[in-house]
Amino acid sequence: MVTAGRQKSWTGAVVNPPVWRASTHLYNNVAELREGVKSNEDGRFFYGRRGSPTQWSLADALTEMEPGAAGTMLYPSGVAAIACAMLAVLKPGDEILLTDSSYDPSRSYADAFLKRMGITARYYDPMIGSAINTVFTEKTKAILLESPGSLTFEVQDVPAICQAAKEAGIVSLLDNTWATSRFFAALENGVDISILAATKYIVGHSDVMMGAVTTHDKYWTRLRRTAQQLGQVVSPDDAYLAARGLRTLEVRLKQHEASALQIAHWLKSRPEVGAILHPAFSDCPGHEIWKRDFKGSSGLFSFQLTNGDEESRAAFIDALDLFGIGYSWGGFESLALPIDPAKYRTATDWRMDGVLVRLNIGLEDPDDLIADLAKGFEHYNSANKC
Repeated sequence: MVTAGRQKSWTGAVVNPPVWRASTHLYNNVAELREGVKSNEDGRFFYGRRGSPTQWSLADALTEMEPGAAGTMLYPSGVAAIACAMLAVLKPGDEILLTDSSYDPSRSYADAFLKRMGITARYYDPMIGSAINTVFTEKTKAILLESPGSLTFEVQDVPAICQAAKEAGIVSLLDNTWATSRFFAALENGVDISILAATKYIVGHSDVMMGAVTTHDKYWTRLRRTAQQLGQVVSPDDAYLAARGLRTLEVRLKQHEASALQIAHWLKSRPEVGAILHPAFSDCPGHEIWKRDFKGSSGLFSFQLTNGDEESRAAFIDALDLFGIGYSWGGFESLALPIDPAKYRTATDWRMDGVLVRLNIGLEDPDDLIADLAKGFEHYNSANKC
């Protein structure tokens, strides 16, 4: 990650690729212009929409991080990455399967936009494993996995699901944002197309929206052409910031992991807390799969307030000073969010007593975060007594 994407032809004598801001790329003559049309690959100037060394270097680095990859396309958000990856492999009349623990914007896109295109979306139990083949139909052309789910953190048997899909000629797509390729090598585990909301851990500083999709030779040309036909491009300034974040991904992930585990273990000791939905904990569905397939865990998890309700949960979150209240995650700042997974389920029945809180553990001192959470529990308990 420190050296990836830093080709001398792009960086020159400096450490970081400069920010190349350009729409028009000039040719020396008409013959060179004609020749430029014949190639479509990073490293060759054509027009600003196909990028410059700033974007190429970031894409190259992300490709290098994913063993077996042929290339990476960049998008202006994680949702754009998910949407364009689906469009690259689906056509009217097709069907896509999505895990029932899917990120809500993925569900919204599949249920609304794809439906208007004549593409059907169906949902499956995230713990189905190799039995996924029992829900295939002749129209099933793709599967969107998310492991772990970003609210309830079920860890899917990705290798088994992808093997079943491969045997049936179905494309597998994985939202790998929680782990990144640092903790889970998607393509090596059978995934065809790996998707990242680079807004999260790649950028790491909550100041850039970006998505990335990485794939192997079989789908690379189709993915690239679809992105270009839809006019997908990221600004060189955003690419520069994302590349800067990428350089520290290793050390940041280690700290996110260590702090989250410390805080999750402390939460487990609290009488107000029930299940810890963190893949490294036995409470979490798919914990054994996580131990088998993953190299680590990141800083995002949920926990159960066993006797809480909406009002007491709000009192808990509102009392926090170091935890911001907001969407997204993966940045240096900690966040707390009330979540209600049941309303996003259609294939499975989500039931858990009490209420859930999702935490993004940032880079603050974990002891300070624990003290902040302890104060939150004081307000939570007071609200429950009212």
